[in-house]
Amino acid sequence: MDMNINLPTEKEKPSEYAERLGNIYSHTTAQNDKKHKGQFFTPGQIARFMAAQADVPAYNDIRILDPGCGSAILSCSLIEALSAKSDKPINIVLDLYDTDIRLVPVTETVLAYLQNWCEAEKINLTYNLYPADFVLENADSISNQHTLFGEGDNWQYDYIISNPPYFKIAKDDKRAEACSSIIDGQINIYALFMAICARKLKDTGQMIFITPRSFASGRYFRSFRNYLFSNVVLDFVHLFKTRKDTFAKDDVLQELIITGFRKLPGNGKITLSNSTGMSDLAESSVKEHDCHSIVDMNSDEKIIYLPSSDREDAILGLFRSWKGNLGKYGIRISTGPVVAFRTQDYIIRNEEKDSVPLLWMHNVVKMLVDHPVNKKDKGQYIIANKNTKAYLLPNKNYILLRRFSSKDDDSRLIAAPYFGNMSKYELIGIENKLNYMHRPGGRLKRDEVMGISALLNSNIFDTYFRTFNGNTNVSATELKIMPMPDIGTIQEIGRKIILNNDYSIDYINKILIEYFNIR
Repeated sequence: MDMNINLPTEKEKPSEYAERLGNIYSHTTAQNDKKHKGQFFTPGQIARFMAAQADVPAYNDIRILDPGCGSAILSCSLIEALSAKSDKPINIVLDLYDTDIRLVPVTETVLAYLQNWCEAEKINLTYNLYPADFVLENADSISNQHTLFGEGDNWQYDYIISNPPYFKIAKDDKRAEACSSIIDGQINIYALFMAICARKLKDTGQMIFITPRSFASGRYFRSFRNYLFSNVVLDFVHLFKTRKDTFAKDDVLQELIITGFRKLPGNGKITLSNSTGMSDLAESSVKEHDCHSIVDMNSDEKIIYLPSSDREDAILGLFRSWKGNLGKYGIRISTGPVVAFRTQDYIIRNEEKDSVPLLWMHNVVKMLVDHPVNKKDKGQYIIANKNTKAYLLPNKNYILLRRFSSKDDDSRLIAAPYFGNMSKYELIGIENKLNYMHRPGGRLKRDEVMGISALLNSNIFDTYFRTFNGNTNVSATELKIMPMPDIGTIQEIGRKIILNNDYSIDYINKILIEYFNIR
């Protein structure tokens, strides 16, 4: 990109210049290349909103870190915001990292302009742009083992602001290996940025990130959450109600959140704000919550609950009032044992002698097990013999749940009651993409099956899961620990549905509103 024809315009702010050059550069980069790098430039509206969350600087001399800087729009926005304060800093040292060598000249141009702009604002800015992998250069911060990778590793920062790359990394990735102590399975690279930065923050410092919200729950981020909250406290969260208005030009459809953190201890409060997207950021609704109502620091999971309305607050309160769970009721969640590629020689399209029903994901819809439903390569029966016996289950009462939601599903949870008297068989097959609930050593009563199925399919439960789960799926771990009403209430709900003979979701939602007074 020829920088000579893209000079700053008169009175153009550094953040505006960074956004303009970033957009020009982005248009010269293939979409697949950007996704491979996890590179999504921050829109100016979001960058300025993030910068506005920064408090008055504690000192005249401050140090700022931008660990995945792109065109440096976040650094520019933050320094502009700090310079507008009455007690603005006098000296700023800015450290930036990015691995895109082609982008470095663009960023250097922006930083040179920012430096000149700061001089006019009576601020002395020194910057260090490192064309290096931030995680590999600084991973020893997590283990407290210092290496020879530059003295910059020892710096602590007053402000850290970042839109890190987003992509999953394998366990044998060098970055994953360097941060193995906080990784449990496949994790996203952005979490490593957050973890390292949590250790590089001064006692009076702040860090502000925009990331997917997937770290708020789930097994793969459990070790990370425990590490993160042993170093910082959550101070601020902004939610976007739509996925399509944040990084739409880059086809980023993940649910993104803006988070602010401080060093321990905090003030016991967390501010939650939300907007539909970028266009109404200035009109965001804001509410303050007690920390313990958002993150249960006494739990091993440390799930982050993010209600965005009074109704969601009320639903969270309802769930916290329940003391039961599936484990207390002797109910276990297991994964369907039929793995198709291992049993393909015995899976058949139509019923034959010695065959039993085989249930797949498409056979399970809300409150209904629909079988047979012929679908290409999804035979509806499996031969029961000595070679398949280990994969089959007794034909008794179960609650079936899809392990994955399709892109067309509106709900996180899709569950269906299955009763053993639905078919004449002694055994059934349940495919691996389904979970099933059962009572080992016993049986699920009919009203229990119906009551739990209704709860899982309800709008109340779907809303509860959406407060902490940004993914389209709910894990078995999350289901195991979720609060449930007492077993008597569950059975009463189930009996009412059975007696009324109405299994529609509208009816289920209606009776749950009556039971729990949640509108």
